Amino acid sequence: MISKSAEVARAFLPKVAGMLFQFSYRLLTSAATVALLFATGLVCCRAGTNEVHSTNSAATTNMAATSLSDQTAQAQRAEQLRMTCIEGRRYISGRVLQILPEGLVVDSGYSALLNPPFNQSWVVRANVSVSRSPGQIEEKKPDAVCVGLVLLSDIPKRPAVKNFDYVVIHGYPAGQYAYAPVPGVRKSIRRFSASLEHAVTASMSGGEK
Repeated sequence: MISKSAEVARAFLPKVAGMLFQFSYRLLTSAATVALLFATGLVCCRAGTNEVHSTNSAATTNMAATSLSDQTAQAQRAEQLRMTCIEGRRYISGRVLQILPEGLVVDSGYSALLNPPFNQSWVVRANVSVSRSPGQIEEKKPDAVCVGLVLLSDIPKRPAVKNFDYVVIHGYPAGQYAYAPVPGVRKSIRRFSASLEHAVTASMSGGEK
């Protein structure tokens, strides 16, 4: 009885071993397939991520280059306008006709204000005796006396200016100003700023007010 059972066991063991081998082989094959698919997906994901990063980096680089180019062009334009304002610098030397929120309306052309005793301050009080130079023509050079009606902005805060006082100060061209001497009448006059930087800013923005 024992001998027959042993024979049956011997006959059955190879089959069991074969089945276990086939099961293990299939399990290993499936695991390898899953690992391969996972690795392939990981590589593709990394490739896609690298491509996105590369695209984003290129876009950022292009934006930075464009911004730098715009800043350089703006700086060059500002420097050109600065030189233009310096070349167009004039002495605003005349009588204050009106005080506006934007500045002083000045009838310029009193060259005598550049001489003593009037040149001790940029403001000369209205009670002095001074007159325009007859037939005076404005020269086209820096520091020439401005002739005509102008708006002077960005003036010093002290001393305070009153109507009909005289002023004598450097002014830099800052565009045009729409002046209304009386209601319903408007005329375009030159605008000057006592500040070079403000004149450059006004010129960059168009200078028309």
